[in-house]
Parts: sequence; C-alpha cells; structure tokens
Amino acid sequence: MMDPTAYALVATDLDGTLLRGDDTVSDRSLAALTRVTGSGARHLVVTGRPAPRVRPLLADLGCKGLAVCGQGAQLYDARADRLLWSVTLDRELAETALGKIEAEVGQVYAAVDQDGVDGLTLIEPGYLMPHPTLPAVRVGRREDLWSEPISKVLLRHPDLSDDELAATARAVVGSLATVTMSGPGTVELQPCGITKATGLALAAAQLGLSPEQTIAFGDMPNDIPMFDWADRGVAMANAHPELRAVADEVTLSNEDDGIAVVLERLYGR
Repeated sequence: MMDPTAYALVATDLDGTLLRGDDTVSDRSLAALTRVTGSGARHLVVTGRPAPRVRPLLADLGCKGLAVCGQGAQLYDARADRLLWSVTLDRELAETALGKIEAEVGQVYAAVDQDGVDGLTLIEPGYLMPHPTLPAVRVGRREDLWSEPISKVLLRHPDLSDDELAATARAVVGSLATVTMSGPGTVELQPCGITKATGLALAAAQLGLSPEQTIAFGDMPNDIPMFDWADRGVAMANAHPELRAVADEVTLSNEDDGIAVVLERLYGR
C-alpha cells in the first residue's frame, strides 16, 4: 500500500533531471521509481523531447503507459505506440515568428520537430544539435523545414545567450507561439498556450488524478508551468535560477541522484 503522505503521481522531466549527462538513468533512480510504481503510484515522464525521441528511453525505464512529450503538445501511449492527443504549430505562424525574432537579433538557426510518432527532427544549415546523441536530418534550406506538420521550432543564436534569445522572442512573438527554454542551447517555439502543464493536466485526467496528488521534478524554465500545476515542485541542484526561485524544494543534481533522494524519503528505500 502507498504511504498516505506520498503522492499518487510522480512527474519527471528527462534531460537535466532524471537523465544523467550521458542520457542514462542510474540504478538508484531506477530502483526508486520501481518503489514508486510498486506502491501503487504512477510515474509519468513529462519532457520537451518529441515522442519519437522518447520511445527508447521509455523502454529502458519500463514505462508502458502515458508520457507527455513535445513540451506538452503530445500525449503519447507507449503501450499502443500512438499519440492520444497532439497539437501542431501552424507553419505560417512559425515563419512569421521567426521573421519577427530575426528583425530584432539578426540571423538565428532553426530546427523543427515534426508531428507524429515517426516524425523527424529537421535542422537547417548552421544549426547545431544541443544533444548530439539525438538523431536529426539536415536540410538544404529553411523552406524545407516546413514540408510536414510540426510540433515545435528550436532556435539557436550565434552570439546571444539562451536567456537573452528567449527574452527577445517572448517580447516580439506575442500570441503567435509560446516561447520556452528547456535546456542549454534550446529555446523553442510551440503552439500558443501549450506548456508542460497542459499536457500533464490531460494525462492526469486520463489517470483519474489531480494536482493535489502530484509531485513534479524539473530543471529548466519550461518546467515552471508544471510546478505551478502540481502540489509540489522539486528543482534539481543544477536547475536554472528561474525554476529554483519557484520550487518548493531543491534536491541534489541529476548526476547525484537528486530524484532518488526525494523519492526514497517519500516511498522508502
């Protein structure tokens, strides 16, 4: 039986949170998550990665249920290998948003995640993948990015920091898209109004669970809406200052089993 003081839903980000720098999960963290599910609680991955880039990790974690992907734009059913829900970013709006950003800061380099369980990540000339282990297809020109429906656009600037690029993008994009910052070198445009919180809320409703029953773990500003939604938000020691400022608790880093430390306290060792 689950301890009545523990949470029925444990929502974890992946990069910089559950995953170590080499994209693996430690044995201690895996054991802690096994205790969570063994107690009757649910573990839910809530990540900025699109569904196709999450499938291998879910298999490694033994997750056979729901996962929130694409910054909340996709609700993925791992058992059925299908999207239960997805929202795409209008490609004309995306082009307009890019034009507004470049009018302020000069040339940016862009990539897109295509919609669907088999969608590709396309990168234009000059774009460098922040995660070199993730597969991507280089296209010859920006126009090629818009060949299929997309879930989001990823941006990099040759000189500006992520914080500077995100701040400028938010100032000029307005209602064309939601601007998020999800990791080093990862400023993103996604459908307006879509955040990790919208995806988490949808998944929790499917599971019959509420915000009051949820604890969430993250490391970047894109996790702020998830922390606002959940009863308790736990930031990693390596988290961005904006997330640490709104967290209910700060644990150890992703390299030091910060998630496991908290889960062992709640669910036992």
